[in-house]
Amino acid sequence: MSWWEALLGNRWLWTAIVASTTAQLIKVLLILLLTGRWRPAAFMETGGMPSSHSAMVGAICTGTGITQGFESPLFAVAAVFGAIVMYDATGVRHSSGVQAKLLNELIQELKDVVREGFAPQPIRVLLGHTYLEVLVGFLIGIGVGLVSFKLLH
Repeated sequence: MSWWEALLGNRWLWTAIVASTTAQLIKVLLILLLTGRWRPAAFMETGGMPSSHSAMVGAICTGTGITQGFESPLFAVAAVFGAIVMYDATGVRHSSGVQAKLLNELIQELKDVVREGFAPQPIRVLLGHTYLEVLVGFLIGIGVGLVSFKLLH
């Protein structure tokens, strides 16, 4: 089997990608449902409901636990990796988003005071997630993992 065939046949990888993609599609549909606006560009954005990163690690953890055993060292590595990703999403990345919002407000206030030509670009705000967004993403990942490794196996 070539490396290309092995890559294409890696169910853990594709399950994680499907989980992430599912979360991003749900994000676009939620925006449409809640605001009435069709924003397909949101598919490529980080942050917001649900967390696609959490969905991805939820799927990896689920698939690894089902196939390797929940007592295996490989599952432990996946679970620790997943916990770090989700902690980072709600901690550092969320705090960065809050700070970006405040900096954007400060920039707007300074535009009126500072000389002409002062036009910095706004800082991207949606970086992190709330606990609920991470939880929902993680549950999506577990669901996709269960479908992939229990129902489709």
